Amino acid sequence: MMRKGLQELLSDAVAKYQPKILEFARSLVAVPTVNPPGASYKACIDRIARELSAIGLEHEIVEAPDAGAPPRYSLSSFYGRGKRTLYFHGHYDVAPASGEGQFQPYLRNGSLFGRGSSDMKSGLAAMIYAVKTIKDCGLKLDGRIGLAIVPDEETGGALGSTYLAARGLLGVNGIGMLTPEPTSGVVWNANRGAISLRITVRGRPAHVGLHYRGVNAFERMVTVANALQELKAEVESRKTAFQIEPEAARRSILLLGGRCEGGTNFNAVPASCSFTVDRRLNPEEDLETEKRRLLALLERLKRDGIDLEVEILQEALSAGASEEDPVARELAQSVKAVTGRAPRFEICPGLLEIRYYAHRGIPAFAYGPGRLEVSHGPREFVRMKDVYACTVIYALVAARVLSSR
Repeated sequence: MMRKGLQELLSDAVAKYQPKILEFARSLVAVPTVNPPGASYKACIDRIARELSAIGLEHEIVEAPDAGAPPRYSLSSFYGRGKRTLYFHGHYDVAPASGEGQFQPYLRNGSLFGRGSSDMKSGLAAMIYAVKTIKDCGLKLDGRIGLAIVPDEETGGALGSTYLAARGLLGVNGIGMLTPEPTSGVVWNANRGAISLRITVRGRPAHVGLHYRGVNAFERMVTVANALQELKAEVESRKTAFQIEPEAARRSILLLGGRCEGGTNFNAVPASCSFTVDRRLNPEEDLETEKRRLLALLERLKRDGIDLEVEILQEALSAGASEEDPVARELAQSVKAVTGRAPRFEICPGLLEIRYYAHRGIPAFAYGPGRLEVSHGPREFVRMKDVYACTVIYALVAARVLSSR
């Protein structure tokens, strides 16, 4: 079958499914899967499972047994035969709502509005219906498509992707991975890593009139912050070779004081002060090396007499894949074929779940119908024509990458 014929076949099928894709996406947005704390997870995973059953796809729901309350559920499903697996991976949790009515989705001027419409419930609908499209078109695959649908992405993935990866349930026999993050028309082929800390500096309280009896935790905190400023200057002189705009965004990151707390009143020597440090690593940097540098600096300050404690809030690996990888080339060609424009490849400014696959040696990429600039906002929306286009793109990529030989 010629590629032009394949694209037309898939496009015609998706055109017939448009009302179902819209209704499915709308129904997912209506489930308030707010994270934190992780609300309505069971209702959402059950809704996804019903859609898969209606399509004729077998699936398995995995509950993280140590999740506590509320429970955490992931879902996996496969279509096709053989070991070679192209993964469609997405999350169903959403950032907390910042206004009223955000879980009452509505359609206006061809756009679906509501929390999670852009990030990334419409993308989930597109990926699931891409599988249906391939199935109903009777395309033979040399391998299979794997659906991995997880919770907790918005809070680091500990009981979603991290849980599955630790148990060998993520990326098995993978030859590629796509995730429908709201990429605003570009392809993210890399992401930064993260080491996030909370540093608490201890002192001794005293009334202002007896300040000489106290130890000022704030002043000690300033000493710690000044030492970190020296490291910050060196860190932020580094630049990634991956594409990102503007030029200033290429620099590695050390953010001090994202959150600061301490003291009890203006007339008391503060007994403790704390602040956060958020170190974001470019893909060229090594997580363990940068972590050791940070902790070694803080240990030196402790030896110098500063009483401080360090809490690690988050650790996550950076990741990157080549634009020349076969999956990347098929994705770029499919995007151009459907939209008329070749996409740019860029590094994501934050974390991405492509990292779980990349560190298994699986090329992983993010491309979705949503827009980053409206995601998590009070008027989050997605253009449905972009959702339908992505459904064709995902199906086209899968058909080409898994083409029967």
